[in-house]
Amino acid sequence: MADKTTFIEQLTQRYSPKGEHLILGKAMLDKEVVTEVNVSLPLKTINRHGLIAGATGTGKTKTVQVFAEQLSHAGVPSLVLDIKGDFSGIAKEGVRNGIIDERYGKTQLDWTAQSFPVELLSISGEQGVKLRATVTEFGPLLLSKILDLNDTQSSIMSIVFKYCDDKGLPLIDLEDLKKVLRYVTESAEGKEELAANYGSIASSSLGAILRSIVALEQQGAAQLFGEPSFDVLDLLHQRDGKGVVSILRVADIQSRPMLFSTFMLSLFAEIYMTFPEEGDAGKPKLVLFIDEAHLIFKEASKALLSQIESMVKLIRSKGVGIYFITQIPGDVPEEVLSQLGLKIQHALRGFTAKDRKEINKAVENYPITEFYDAGQLIQNLGIGEAFITALDEKGIPTPLVHTYLISPESRMDVLSASEVSSFVAESALVKKYEEPLNKESAYEMLNKRMEQAVEQAEPTVRKTTRTAKAEEGVFESVMKSRAGRTFTTTIAREGAKFVLGMLGLGGRKR
Repeated sequence: MADKTTFIEQLTQRYSPKGEHLILGKAMLDKEVVTEVNVSLPLKTINRHGLIAGATGTGKTKTVQVFAEQLSHAGVPSLVLDIKGDFSGIAKEGVRNGIIDERYGKTQLDWTAQSFPVELLSISGEQGVKLRATVTEFGPLLLSKILDLNDTQSSIMSIVFKYCDDKGLPLIDLEDLKKVLRYVTESAEGKEELAANYGSIASSSLGAILRSIVALEQQGAAQLFGEPSFDVLDLLHQRDGKGVVSILRVADIQSRPMLFSTFMLSLFAEIYMTFPEEGDAGKPKLVLFIDEAHLIFKEASKALLSQIESMVKLIRSKGVGIYFITQIPGDVPEEVLSQLGLKIQHALRGFTAKDRKEINKAVENYPITEFYDAGQLIQNLGIGEAFITALDEKGIPTPLVHTYLISPESRMDVLSASEVSSFVAESALVKKYEEPLNKESAYEMLNKRMEQAVEQAEPTVRKTTRTAKAEEGVFESVMKSRAGRTFTTTIAREGAKFVLGMLGLGGRKR
């Protein structure tokens, strides 16, 4: 049995921040809750990102709920990607029951039923604030990575964006981009303009880009592009001193990983470009919780993974923390995993050889501890228990601690359909972004240009047609005259003689 006194001294020293902090639970040793040790996280290191992992049913979602609640208490807003649709209950106060009484009896902490300020967001058919962005805001480089274009195709995409910029053709949605690509591929005027000013481009390359866009559209990306564009500063609101929890309801997106990756990458990029540098702030400006994180990396190209890795590295300087929620740490690429300061590990199950290998890999990422057999204990963590290691205020990893987590103060069940409708109806942000804008853009402008070209060509076509008909009338009159018929007969007779002569039959008589 580990020495409890030593345990309390070491863990209290490392988990007692001097500045603002939040409490996730109490330490455990030998299956007993140690009330003397609060597992506290300094707010100043929350922007160093993190991972919340564990097998299905071990309590990951409730941990995220607790985390978001504690951040809200500290005035820090968060954005939660609710893939399974089971997080919305945070908008309503919880109900005290026997389980909560038992848990808080062990932790000796206070529990108060309360709700938290919420905004419901959507990038698909769900109710909520519609998140959109224009094609121009994505830019050629990011769009090329999303479409998995090769170097040649990416350079062509840059040329097309430059062409649109020079010609004053706004790229709002994917229809605009497709129209421009078809115009410079199929229209004589478009081909000439592109070749004269930007060089010749193979039609096959433009066709390949078009096919990639269509593939993205098939996953529902068309509704992600458009206006009004979502202002990421609208994620930073507070109400009554509490940070607003924005819930992106994407339960209908699991079968469309490309759309999910597209949105996440665009969100990272927009936040990075919009938020000012924060430096060493006392607490984060925003925290992102990405549930079912493997969907971001599933089927993602190397270029896309590289872009995500870069954004994870850069975005923390903007005061933003990113937390990936998934079943096993191996779902997250090593390059991203190495950037994560906080790890909350719920139980893993070693049913197969592959499972046991994943458990070993997970344990290898934890600090070595004298108090636990991590490889054994990780398979026997109870619901609402987790291993935690974080960064202290100096950025040094804290010891691994078996944690008895606190419970959510809000509802653990989801909102009903009527409650969702009520929240959406009362939201000022929903009204702000509800109606799409359909301003004149590249699609309409090129259609007008092509119609004008047709109208200008019509007088010439009509004149040519009249001349041809007049000439045809004169010819027919001549051929129908007596002289014309004689001429035709003579030509036919002499032609026949010539052919027979060539065949050696000209001198024969019947």
